[in-house]
Amino acid sequence: MSSQPANFYGVIERRPVPLVLPGIIWPVLLFSATEKCSMSTPASRVATFGTTIFTEINTLAQQYNALNLGQGKPDFDTPPDIIAQVVQALQSGQHNQYAPGPGTASLCKAVVDHAARFYNLEIDPAHGVVVTSGATEGIFSAILGLVDPGDEVIVIEPFYDSYVPNIVMAHAVPVFVPLHPPSWTFDPDELRAAFSKKTRALLLNTPQNPSGRVFSRQELTLIAELCIEHDVTVIADEVYEHLTFGSARHIPIATLPGMFERTITVSSAGKLFSATGWKIGWVSGPPDLVTGVGRAHQFVTFAVHHPTQEAVAYALNLPDTYYEAFQAMYETKRQLMMSALDRGGLKYLAPEGTYFIMANYSDVFNGTSLEFTRYLIQEVGVAGIPPESFYGKEHAHIGRGYVRFAFCKGDDVLREVGERLVKVLSL
Repeated sequence: MSSQPANFYGVIERRPVPLVLPGIIWPVLLFSATEKCSMSTPASRVATFGTTIFTEINTLAQQYNALNLGQGKPDFDTPPDIIAQVVQALQSGQHNQYAPGPGTASLCKAVVDHAARFYNLEIDPAHGVVVTSGATEGIFSAILGLVDPGDEVIVIEPFYDSYVPNIVMAHAVPVFVPLHPPSWTFDPDELRAAFSKKTRALLLNTPQNPSGRVFSRQELTLIAELCIEHDVTVIADEVYEHLTFGSARHIPIATLPGMFERTITVSSAGKLFSATGWKIGWVSGPPDLVTGVGRAHQFVTFAVHHPTQEAVAYALNLPDTYYEAFQAMYETKRQLMMSALDRGGLKYLAPEGTYFIMANYSDVFNGTSLEFTRYLIQEVGVAGIPPESFYGKEHAHIGRGYVRFAFCKGDDVLREVGERLVKVLSL
């Protein structure tokens, strides 16, 4: 089951009548004259989504002139040599029309070469890669293309906030497995209990946003064994693959025995090249699974910005010195962030990866995460994100007492954060 794309017709909940058009069959629904069909409200699939917490925090941070460590958006620019490649592609006269739907040949080859260079993975550039509008679209297209209505998808909490809405829109069912603070590790028994006959996929994010954990080989091996036992596909979100610290090492689950053929790996240029606004991501893996992703992708965005793909292809081929300098830059920012939290009396687990850190405020404030976040913005001038929205309802209490900070900011900003967080101890 894990190597098959999702059944397109499974999304139809009433009897479909095929309408034949050239090259495609579209399901058309027939409704009786007595059925009520309201056109004045949003679809039920989005009724529970609401406005993201990021909107509220960004607005409040602007109102109080707070240093915004909420959203994972660098406040410094993409390296100039990479930008120059976009300009060159724009001016060449060859890259301003639609790109091939799966991605340009140069970028697909760069993705394949990158996987071989860093992980010794062999991927088919013609059939094993799809370029997407950022990793977020890559994950959505993977869920649409690999998961049927009614299937269960295991999600490790706290999670990146698009995961569950993606699952809901695919009419699938999220099943949650929490990471437990302060070490942010999962309980093996809880993970085992999450698998069932209905489990179709597992969403894995390592290095993990928002906890900063990098899953160990032992943890990944257990996940792999369970996925093989239950014939489950892994959708691996690895956008922070080159952002690890100290002795932590990123291990793609696709490199474990028996896992390449059942793993779709998602990554992007946004984090690695400080270019979140470019929205260039990619999905890679075995052709059977990538075919399912591509079938969904062609009707989500069809193709991704053409000239920027050329620049990202160039960037992925940069020498090791770029990747080393990238890690060193963020190690400095990580140290500045931890120093700032120390000054504010906030506890934390030093992040092993990503540019996020979860800080425990329970020693300095008695209230919910949202209340503490608002207090920080209004009284201290620093913005973070309360993590309740990164959980399902059952485990939301685990995030109480924590706030997430993004340290993808200028060094001077992070030093000023430290100066402001001192106020936490005096208010």
